[in-house]
Amino acid sequence: MSFTEQEADFIRSQPLGRLATVSADGQPDVVPVAVEFDGSCFWVGGGGSVVRTRKFRNVAAGNPMVSIVFDDFPSFEPFIARGIRIYGHAEQPIDRTGMVGPGTYMRITPVTSWVWNLAGEAVGDEWYPVVRTDH
Repeated sequence: MSFTEQEADFIRSQPLGRLATVSADGQPDVVPVAVEFDGSCFWVGGGGSVVRTRKFRNVAAGNPMVSIVFDDFPSFEPFIARGIRIYGHAEQPIDRTGMVGPGTYMRITPVTSWVWNLAGEAVGDEWYPVVRTDH
């Protein structure tokens, strides 16, 4: 199953995502990244020495499972939080023209996602329900 139009619009509205990878020795690493979303897969990377970054090294070390989070807080009073958490499988390196021109990117294919409050409602007596989707 792919992302809904509302989910895709939310993802594209976010200037940054947070990408989590795991090193060969099991150390988790999370980093803010610019992400291009083509409607089905996510692309993270760039030019120059991007393949020497920790995220690329972690995937190259045999740990292709990654997680990306897109979230924001439109308001703290009233409290409004919304977001999408995605588990995926990363492949790299792939040479392609992307967000900032030609470069090397990893393609992330979504496996599972969890979505909360994309409508931007204020939290009530109950916390936001979370919707899980297998892709």
